[in-house]
Amino acid sequence: MTRNKTALVISAHAADFVWRCGGAIALHQQAGYEVTIACLSFGERGESAKLWKQEGMTLERVKDARRAEAAAAAAALGVHDIRFLDLGDYPLDLGADAKARMVDIIREVQPAWMMSHSRWDPYNTDHMNTTQFALECRMIAQAWGHNPGQKVLGAPQLYLFEPHQTEQMGWKPDVFLDITPVWEKKRAAIECMAGQEHLWSYYTNVAENRGNHFRRNSGGQAGGRDCRYAEGFQSVFPRTVDEL
Repeated sequence: MTRNKTALVISAHAADFVWRCGGAIALHQQAGYEVTIACLSFGERGESAKLWKQEGMTLERVKDARRAEAAAAAAALGVHDIRFLDLGDYPLDLGADAKARMVDIIREVQPAWMMSHSRWDPYNTDHMNTTQFALECRMIAQAWGHNPGQKVLGAPQLYLFEPHQTEQMGWKPDVFLDITPVWEKKRAAIECMAGQEHLWSYYTNVAENRGNHFRRNSGGQAGGRDCRYAEGFQSVFPRTVDEL
C-alpha cells in the first residue's frame, strides 16, 4: 500500500497555524495529504490577553482554553494530527529536549514539505526562534548518525508563512497558493480562535490581498484565472525541476 503524502507545520503558538497557513493545510488535506501540526506552545502568556483579563484566570485554564480552540480549528481544517509540545512561551524553551522531541516527530511524519515562521520577527522572537529551531531539527533529522536505525529525513522544502507585519520582517513571498476552494474552512478555523478575535478581519483581509497578488502573477496583469483568497510563502531551499 502506498503511503499518503505528508506535511508538517511547526507553529510557535497554538493559533499561528490558523492565521498563516490554514488554507494550505485544508487544501492539502483535501488533496489527500496527511498534515501534522506541531504547536510548540499554547501562547498562554503572550497571546492570550483576552483570557487574562477575566477575573480569577489561571495559567492552566488559559492553556486549556487555547488547546480547545486550536483543536477545534484543526478539526475545521480537516487536520490529520495536531500535537501540543507545551514548551512555554515568551520565551519558548527550545533546548536539547525540545529538539529531540521535534526530530522524532519529523522522522515519524517524513514530510514532503514543512512550514514555519519568517526568519526575522523583532516583535515576537518566539516566531523567528521557531524557524531556526525548525531548520536545526530538519538538519538533525537528515543525519544518519542521529539515532541510527531510524529512517532519516530526505530534503523537504521549508516554506516560511507570512508574518503579522510583513514589511518589517524581511519576508519576500515567492509562492502564492490559491485557497479559494477551502476558504470557508479557513474562516471557520479562524472563528474558533475566540481568544484573538481582533485578528479575524485582519487575516481575512490578508487572504483577499494575496488573492489579488495571485491574479496579478497568474498570466499577466490580472489576466490569469480568478482567485479570491490566497496565501503567500517564501521557500528556503532551491527547487529541483525538469522544466520551467
